[in-house]
Amino acid sequence: MTLDLILFLVLAVIAVASALGMLLSRNAVYSALFLVLNFVTVAAFYLLLGAPLIAMTQVTVYAGAIMVLFLFVIMLLGAEQLGPTGVLPWQRPLAIVLALMLIIEIGYLLIARSPAVSLLSPPPSAVNTTDFLRQMGEMLFNEYLLPFEVTSILLLVAMVGAIVLTKPEKGGR
Repeated sequence: MTLDLILFLVLAVIAVASALGMLLSRNAVYSALFLVLNFVTVAAFYLLLGAPLIAMTQVTVYAGAIMVLFLFVIMLLGAEQLGPTGVLPWQRPLAIVLALMLIIEIGYLLIARSPAVSLLSPPPSAVNTTDFLRQMGEMLFNEYLLPFEVTSILLLVAMVGAIVLTKPEKGGR
């Protein structure tokens, strides 16, 4: 076993454990922190694949900005503890069927592994990151400026809406 394989297996265990912790946690803050840990392990996977720019973007955008916004809204709303929820009668059978389908699919992919994976070549070592970032910035602020601004406005409206919905009315409650 090579060092890369051992590191991959350790990271895979951490990623799966943090995803399960996120799903099974009854505390919303702990769930968000488990999601941050999962984002960091995904960034480590990108580093193993030789993509430091994507790893940096993963940590900066997801673990940094979006998760801080999630934690801010969770703390602001006071929804740290999840209340008891009613289970619909069809949820459990559907979840079992989907889990079995996923297990069968993963088993098939592991048994009938495609030789096309070996055709992938590693990224060239002489990639000019500065030019790539400049081109990406120009594209983001020239061609995709409207979707970028619309996304920021939607995030702002969602946060203001969450605050307005949880704000107690004067004299009402």
